[in-house]
Amino acid sequence: MDLTYSTDDEAFRAEVRAFLEDSLSGEWGELRGLGGPGKDHEAVEERLAWNRHLAAHGWTCVGWPTEHGGRGLTLWQQVIFHEEYARSNAPARVNHLGEELLGPTLIAFGTPEQQQRFLPKIVAVEELWAQGYSEPGAGSDLANVQTKARLDGDQWVVDGQKVWTSNAHFSQWIFVIARTEPGSQRHHGLSFLLMPLDQEGIEVRPIEQLTGGSEFNEVFLSGARTDADLVVGDPGQGWKVAMALLGFERGVSVVGQVVGFARELAGVVEVARGNGAIDDPVLRDRLASLKVELEVMRLQALRGLSSDDAGAASVFKLVWAGWHKRLGEVAMDVLGAEGLTARGAPYDLDEWQRLFLFSRADTIYGGSDEIQRNILAERVLGLPREARG
Repeated sequence: MDLTYSTDDEAFRAEVRAFLEDSLSGEWGELRGLGGPGKDHEAVEERLAWNRHLAAHGWTCVGWPTEHGGRGLTLWQQVIFHEEYARSNAPARVNHLGEELLGPTLIAFGTPEQQQRFLPKIVAVEELWAQGYSEPGAGSDLANVQTKARLDGDQWVVDGQKVWTSNAHFSQWIFVIARTEPGSQRHHGLSFLLMPLDQEGIEVRPIEQLTGGSEFNEVFLSGARTDADLVVGDPGQGWKVAMALLGFERGVSVVGQVVGFARELAGVVEVARGNGAIDDPVLRDRLASLKVELEVMRLQALRGLSSDDAGAASVFKLVWAGWHKRLGEVAMDVLGAEGLTARGAPYDLDEWQRLFLFSRADTIYGGSDEIQRNILAERVLGLPREARG
């Protein structure tokens, strides 16, 4: 694997860096570091305006083909963009689910009419999307989806419940996995539907998290409707589309995620130096181990992007989730007794407390560790499938 960048790539890096430095030194500078996992409630309107600033200058959907409004960047140029975006500590983008997940899925599976209707508004950040996958009985086991949809004339009528629906409380649309073939089981008979959220048949209830925010939601669908032609792929073939979307989720943006992890680790080391915790040989060794593991993780992420290894995504998810969870634990040990109390009433957490609490979920969401190990065992190693009742 060749990890060197060409002269053109380095020129592109300079272009990205200059744009971010210029933009974040002005009115947007106060947004640095805001948003992201456990913090998506921060400055939503301001970050939305920032996203539209990016759009106006051609910095959204950079990996999309030019015919769909993107820049058509090469793989390594996309890596560079996400690295530089993370290094600049730019605010987390509000448009992630549309730009990184739904958009590429529509490009791969959508009809020309669906592409023309939705892609331009994702590029311009005029419509935001939520993901209607998980249910109370179908989290990591997504094939157990019970939400049902039936055709009524020229519309789908949908009944069911979704949970852990990120940002549904301020999105306009949701993509939903629903069972459209009565009597079907597991991954058979599912369809991938596009639905407007602002309608009488949908209720969104925010879920308060340990970190104090409410970026996740319950979504109740009671006779909710969407047009019959807003099914992506063929009816009953939604599992294929849903799995392809999850593949896009683990794309080039994960490289930026690793850069963000590096910043967090550097922050914990700085705290340890400031309060003397760095003098503890056990803590110092744990911090050094995290540094080494992070570099290996970065190389693993790049290797996964440049190969067709069927298990690369699952291996990387296992690695980064466990690493980030351990970083949160080390951060609390570095803080010591100070980490046990909030900064102020009623529940004002600092960034390290929030890191510790939210990273407890890293090994669960996006496919739990247990699910990732099953995927590797069954699909990569060829071991017998786990017995299912």
